[in-house]
Amino acid sequence: MIRELQVKKITQAVKRLCIEANENLGEDVLNCFQQALQKEISPVGKEILEQLIENARISREEHLPMCQDTGLAVIFLEIGQDLHLTGGDLKEAVNQGVREGYGEGYLRKSSCHPFTRANTGDNTPAVIYINVVPGERLKIWVVPKGGGSENMSRLFMLPPSAGLPGIKEKIVETVKEAGPNPCPPTIIGVGIGGTFEQAALQAKKSLLRPLGSPNPDPELDRLEIELLEMINKLGIGPQGLGGRTTSLAVHIRLLPCHIASLPVAVNIQCHASRHKEITL
Repeated sequence: MIRELQVKKITQAVKRLCIEANENLGEDVLNCFQQALQKEISPVGKEILEQLIENARISREEHLPMCQDTGLAVIFLEIGQDLHLTGGDLKEAVNQGVREGYGEGYLRKSSCHPFTRANTGDNTPAVIYINVVPGERLKIWVVPKGGGSENMSRLFMLPPSAGLPGIKEKIVETVKEAGPNPCPPTIIGVGIGGTFEQAALQAKKSLLRPLGSPNPDPELDRLEIELLEMINKLGIGPQGLGGRTTSLAVHIRLLPCHIASLPVAVNIQCHASRHKEITL
Protein backbone atom coordinates (compact mmCIF):
# COMPACT_ATOMS: atom_id res chain seq x y z
CA MET A 1 0.00 0.00 0.00
CA ILE A 2 1.33 3.44 -0.97
CA ARG A 3 1.34 6.13 1.74
CA GLU A 4 1.05 9.80 0.75
CA LEU A 5 2.94 12.69 2.30
CA GLN A 6 2.56 16.36 1.38
CA VAL A 7 5.89 18.06 0.73
CA LYS A 8 4.84 21.09 2.79
CA LYS A 9 5.37 18.88 5.86
CA ILE A 10 8.97 18.38 4.71
CA THR A 11 9.42 22.15 4.46
CA GLN A 12 8.06 22.62 7.98
CA ALA A 13 10.29 19.87 9.38
CA VAL A 14 13.47 21.15 7.70
CA LYS A 15 12.75 24.69 8.88
CA ARG A 16 12.40 23.54 12.50
CA LEU A 17 15.45 21.28 12.37
CA CYS A 18 17.67 24.07 10.96
CA ILE A 19 16.84 26.28 13.95
CA GLU A 20 17.04 23.50 16.56
CA ALA A 21 20.36 22.19 15.26
CA ASN A 22 21.97 25.62 15.59
CA GLU A 23 20.57 26.36 19.04
CA ASN A 24 20.45 23.03 20.84
CA LEU A 25 23.60 20.89 21.01
CA GLY A 26 22.82 17.18 21.34
CA GLU A 27 23.03 15.38 24.68
CA ASP A 28 25.52 12.94 23.15
CA VAL A 29 27.99 15.76 22.50
CA LEU A 30 27.42 17.32 25.92
CA ASN A 31 28.04 13.96 27.59
CA CYS A 32 31.36 13.69 25.73
CA PHE A 33 32.31 17.19 26.92
CA GLN A 34 31.64 16.10 30.52
CA GLN A 35 33.65 12.89 30.12
CA ALA A 36 36.54 14.83 28.55
CA LEU A 37 36.42 17.31 31.43
CA GLN A 38 37.03 14.45 33.88
CA LYS A 39 40.03 13.17 31.93
CA GLU A 40 41.62 16.47 30.90
CA ILE A 41 44.74 17.40 32.92
CA SER A 42 45.49 20.76 31.30
CA PRO A 43 44.01 23.64 33.38
CA VAL A 44 43.47 25.65 30.19
CA GLY A 45 41.91 22.63 28.50
CA LYS A 46 39.54 22.16 31.44
CA GLU A 47 38.53 25.81 31.36
CA ILE A 48 37.79 25.66 27.64
CA LEU A 49 35.64 22.55 28.04
CA GLU A 50 33.70 24.27 30.83
CA GLN A 51 33.18 27.27 28.57
CA LEU A 52 31.90 25.05 25.75
CA ILE A 53 29.38 23.48 28.14
CA GLU A 54 28.27 26.94 29.34
CA ASN A 55 28.07 28.22 25.77
CA ALA A 56 25.77 25.33 24.85
CA ARG A 57 23.54 26.11 27.85
CA ILE A 58 23.21 29.78 26.93
CA SER A 59 22.49 28.89 23.31
CA ARG A 60 19.76 26.43 24.31
CA GLU A 61 18.08 28.65 26.92
CA GLU A 62 18.26 31.96 25.05
CA HIS A 63 17.65 30.55 21.56
CA LEU A 64 20.92 31.84 20.12
CA PRO A 65 23.18 30.10 17.60
CA MET A 66 25.96 28.26 19.46
CA CYS A 67 28.51 29.46 16.85
CA GLN A 68 28.71 32.43 14.49
CA ASP A 69 29.23 29.94 11.64
CA THR A 70 25.78 28.43 11.20
CA GLY A 71 27.08 26.40 8.28
CA LEU A 72 25.99 25.17 4.91
CA ALA A 73 22.77 23.17 5.22
CA VAL A 74 23.63 19.53 4.50
CA ILE A 75 20.48 17.37 4.29
CA PHE A 76 20.35 13.58 4.24
CA LEU A 77 17.05 11.98 3.18
CA GLU A 78 16.02 8.33 3.42
CA ILE A 79 12.82 7.84 1.42
CA GLY A 80 10.73 4.71 1.68
CA GLN A 81 9.99 3.20 -1.73
CA ASP A 82 6.30 2.91 -0.77
CA LEU A 83 5.96 6.64 -0.02
CA HIS A 84 4.28 8.95 -2.53
CA LEU A 85 5.16 12.65 -2.17
CA THR A 86 2.41 15.08 -3.17
CA GLY A 87 2.00 18.81 -3.54
CA GLY A 88 5.30 19.79 -5.11
CA ASP A 89 8.97 19.10 -5.74
CA LEU A 90 11.01 17.35 -3.04
CA LYS A 91 14.25 19.33 -3.44
CA GLU A 92 12.40 22.64 -3.61
CA ALA A 93 10.50 21.69 -0.44
CA VAL A 94 13.81 21.08 1.34
CA ASN A 95 15.32 24.33 0.06
CA GLN A 96 12.21 26.27 1.15
CA GLY A 97 12.62 24.79 4.63
CA VAL A 98 16.24 26.00 4.70
CA ARG A 99 15.21 29.48 3.52
CA GLU A 100 12.55 29.77 6.20
CA GLY A 101 14.68 28.24 8.95
CA TYR A 102 17.72 30.43 8.34
CA GLY A 103 15.54 33.50 7.85
CA GLU A 104 13.22 33.17 10.84
CA GLY A 105 16.01 31.83 13.07
CA TYR A 106 18.25 34.81 12.20
CA LEU A 107 21.01 32.35 11.27
CA ARG A 108 23.99 33.52 9.21
CA LYS A 109 23.70 32.66 5.53
CA SER A 110 27.01 31.16 4.41
CA SER A 111 26.34 30.04 0.83
CA CYS A 112 28.10 32.05 -1.90
CA HIS A 113 29.33 31.94 -5.50
CA PRO A 114 32.86 30.45 -5.49
CA PHE A 115 34.27 33.07 -7.91
CA THR A 116 32.48 36.32 -7.08
CA ARG A 117 31.85 35.38 -3.42
CA ALA A 118 28.36 36.89 -3.84
CA ASN A 119 26.08 35.49 -1.13
CA THR A 120 23.05 33.58 -2.41
CA GLY A 121 21.09 35.39 0.31
CA ASP A 122 19.13 32.51 1.83
CA ASN A 123 21.68 29.69 2.41
CA THR A 124 20.38 27.70 -0.56
CA PRO A 125 20.86 25.57 -2.50
CA ALA A 126 21.13 23.05 0.32
CA VAL A 127 23.49 20.10 -0.11
CA ILE A 128 20.98 17.24 -0.46
CA TYR A 129 21.65 13.49 -0.47
CA ILE A 130 18.75 11.14 -1.24
CA ASN A 131 18.69 7.41 -0.53
CA VAL A 132 15.73 5.15 -1.36
CA VAL A 133 15.03 2.48 1.28
CA PRO A 134 12.29 -0.09 1.97
CA GLY A 135 9.13 1.13 3.71
CA GLU A 136 6.80 4.12 3.67
CA ARG A 137 8.61 6.61 5.89
CA LEU A 138 10.82 9.61 5.22
CA LYS A 139 13.78 10.23 7.53
CA ILE A 140 15.47 13.63 7.48
CA TRP A 141 18.81 14.64 8.96
CA VAL A 142 19.80 18.31 8.98
CA VAL A 143 23.53 18.92 9.44
CA PRO A 144 24.71 22.56 9.49
CA LYS A 145 28.39 22.11 8.49
CA GLY A 146 30.82 24.87 9.39
CA GLY A 147 33.59 26.01 7.06
CA GLY A 148 36.55 25.91 9.44
CA SER A 149 36.45 22.19 10.05
CA GLU A 150 35.42 21.43 6.47
CA ASN A 151 38.53 23.23 5.18
CA MET A 152 40.77 20.90 7.18
CA SER A 153 39.22 17.74 5.69
CA ARG A 154 41.20 15.62 3.22
CA LEU A 155 40.80 12.83 0.65
CA PHE A 156 43.59 10.38 -0.21
CA MET A 157 43.79 7.86 -3.05
CA LEU A 158 46.34 5.50 -1.50
CA PRO A 159 48.04 2.57 -3.24
CA PRO A 160 46.60 -0.71 -1.90
CA SER A 161 50.07 -1.55 -0.59
CA ALA A 162 49.68 1.24 1.98
CA GLY A 163 47.34 -1.08 3.87
CA LEU A 164 46.02 -0.39 7.35
CA PRO A 165 49.26 1.29 8.55
CA GLY A 166 49.00 3.76 5.66
CA ILE A 167 45.36 4.47 6.48
CA LYS A 168 46.15 5.19 10.14
CA GLU A 169 49.07 7.42 9.16
CA LYS A 170 46.93 9.60 6.87
CA ILE A 171 44.12 9.98 9.41
CA VAL A 172 46.44 11.04 12.25
CA GLU A 173 48.52 13.19 9.89
CA THR A 174 45.37 15.06 8.79
CA VAL A 175 44.41 15.89 12.37
CA LYS A 176 48.00 16.91 13.21
CA GLU A 177 48.24 19.26 10.23
CA ALA A 178 44.82 20.74 11.04
CA GLY A 179 46.06 21.75 14.49
CA PRO A 180 43.80 24.37 16.10
CA ASN A 181 42.09 25.42 12.85
CA PRO A 182 38.98 23.16 13.06
CA CYS A 183 38.16 24.33 16.64
CA PRO A 184 38.98 21.18 18.65
CA PRO A 185 37.91 19.05 20.37
CA THR A 186 36.81 17.59 17.06
CA ILE A 187 34.97 14.54 15.78
CA ILE A 188 36.83 12.70 13.03
CA GLY A 189 34.63 11.17 10.32
CA VAL A 190 36.42 8.60 8.16
CA GLY A 191 35.33 6.90 4.96
CA ILE A 192 37.45 3.99 3.76
CA GLY A 193 36.98 2.27 0.40
CA GLY A 194 34.37 2.75 -2.30
CA THR A 195 35.26 5.26 -4.99
CA PHE A 196 36.71 8.79 -4.83
CA GLU A 197 33.34 10.42 -4.13
CA GLN A 198 31.88 7.58 -2.08
CA ALA A 199 34.72 7.72 0.45
CA ALA A 200 34.06 11.43 1.09
CA LEU A 201 30.32 10.88 1.45
CA GLN A 202 30.83 7.98 3.87
CA ALA A 203 33.16 10.14 5.97
CA LYS A 204 30.49 12.84 6.24
CA LYS A 205 27.71 10.34 6.86
CA SER A 206 29.68 8.80 9.73
CA LEU A 207 29.23 12.08 11.63
CA LEU A 208 25.48 11.32 11.96
CA ARG A 209 26.20 8.49 14.41
CA PRO A 210 25.57 9.54 18.02
CA LEU A 211 28.79 10.28 19.91
CA GLY A 212 29.65 7.59 22.41
CA SER A 213 27.88 4.83 20.49
CA PRO A 214 30.06 1.88 19.45
CA ASN A 215 30.67 1.03 15.80
CA PRO A 216 28.45 -2.00 14.97
CA ASP A 217 31.49 -3.62 13.29
CA PRO A 218 33.79 -4.90 16.09
CA GLU A 219 36.93 -4.54 13.93
CA LEU A 220 36.10 -0.92 13.08
CA ASP A 221 35.16 -0.27 16.71
CA ARG A 222 38.64 -1.35 17.85
CA LEU A 223 40.22 0.76 15.11
CA GLU A 224 38.22 3.83 16.18
CA ILE A 225 39.41 3.44 19.78
CA GLU A 226 43.04 2.99 18.69
CA LEU A 227 42.93 6.04 16.40
CA LEU A 228 41.32 8.23 19.07
CA GLU A 229 44.14 7.35 21.47
CA MET A 230 46.75 8.15 18.80
CA ILE A 231 45.09 11.48 17.99
CA ASN A 232 44.74 12.55 21.61
CA LYS A 233 48.44 11.85 22.18
CA LEU A 234 49.19 14.65 19.69
CA GLY A 235 48.61 17.12 22.54
CA ILE A 236 46.74 19.67 20.41
CA GLY A 237 44.00 19.90 23.05
CA PRO A 238 40.81 22.00 23.31
CA GLN A 239 41.00 24.99 20.93
CA GLY A 240 44.61 23.98 20.14
CA LEU A 241 45.96 25.26 23.47
CA GLY A 242 47.29 21.91 24.65
CA GLY A 243 45.83 18.99 26.54
CA ARG A 244 44.59 15.44 26.19
CA THR A 245 41.32 16.24 24.42
CA THR A 246 42.11 16.89 20.76
CA SER A 247 39.16 14.80 19.54
CA LEU A 248 36.03 13.42 21.17
CA ALA A 249 35.56 10.49 18.80
CA VAL A 250 36.58 8.80 15.54
CA HIS A 251 33.74 7.42 13.43
CA ILE A 252 34.50 5.08 10.50
CA ARG A 253 32.37 3.74 7.63
CA LEU A 254 33.79 1.19 5.19
CA LEU A 255 32.90 0.06 1.66
CA PRO A 256 34.47 -2.47 -0.73
CA CYS A 257 36.75 -0.81 -3.31
CA HIS A 258 38.53 -1.56 -6.60
CA ILE A 259 41.53 -3.91 -6.31
CA ALA A 260 43.76 -1.11 -7.63
CA SER A 261 42.49 1.56 -5.22
CA LEU A 262 42.38 2.46 -1.54
CA PRO A 263 40.40 5.69 -1.04
CA VAL A 264 40.50 7.25 2.44
CA ALA A 265 38.53 10.39 3.31
CA VAL A 266 38.78 12.34 6.57
CA ASN A 267 35.93 14.77 7.27
CA ILE A 268 36.64 16.83 10.37
CA GLN A 269 33.76 18.15 12.48
CA CYS A 270 34.32 20.94 15.01
CA HIS A 271 33.13 20.68 18.63
CA ALA A 272 29.77 22.20 17.58
CA SER A 273 28.67 18.85 16.20
CA ARG A 274 25.20 19.86 15.03
CA HIS A 275 22.74 17.38 13.61
CA LYS A 276 19.02 16.89 14.15
CA GLU A 277 16.73 14.28 12.68
CA ILE A 278 13.05 13.43 12.31
CA THR A 279 11.00 10.63 10.78
CA LEU A 280 7.78 11.58 8.95
